[in-house]
Amino acid sequence: MNDDSSTQKNKNPAPQWRRFAIEMGPLVIFFITNYIAGIIPATGALVAATAVAVVISYVLERRIPMMALIAAIFVGTFGGLTVYFEDETFIKIKPTVASGLIGLFLLVGYLMGKAPLKMMMGVMLDLREEGWRKLTFRWALFFFFLAGLNEVVWRMVSTDTWVSFKVFGLMPLTMVFALSQTPLMQKYTIEPED
Repeated sequence: MNDDSSTQKNKNPAPQWRRFAIEMGPLVIFFITNYIAGIIPATGALVAATAVAVVISYVLERRIPMMALIAAIFVGTFGGLTVYFEDETFIKIKPTVASGLIGLFLLVGYLMGKAPLKMMMGVMLDLREEGWRKLTFRWALFFFFLAGLNEVVWRMVSTDTWVSFKVFGLMPLTMVFALSQTPLMQKYTIEPED
């Protein structure tokens, strides 16, 4: 019995690293391709790499995480428009629109007495309802912050600087915010019965 639990503990970190690699892969490809060939080819590479990442995620986990699917839809839509019209504005406003809409979705759900974040992350966390509601509200505000920040940055800096911000700024900011929510999640976690 102890051997099984220790085996499971050893297996748990691997999916987290794999998920992180699958999520970061398209962004790294986007960054490198932009450096070599410019924003339009980089956007095409981002769309293709995102599609591949979704397929890999499905093959490995037999499901597509909700946030990965939402991200793929936004990347495909705004990336496709960028490549088709050869206009980098579309890919630059993608984080603004995506973050703003996700924030709005979470806030509306919260105001209606729901916790839409539970639907999106319920597989990974087991929280009491009050915890889900508080977490939903905080993430809604954070997504609005990201939308505003992206809008300011893409209008004020060069395309190459914005690409660096998108790859090396938005993801770390999101990770720091997620980690800052650990005390709230610990407070409302439902402990499994022995």
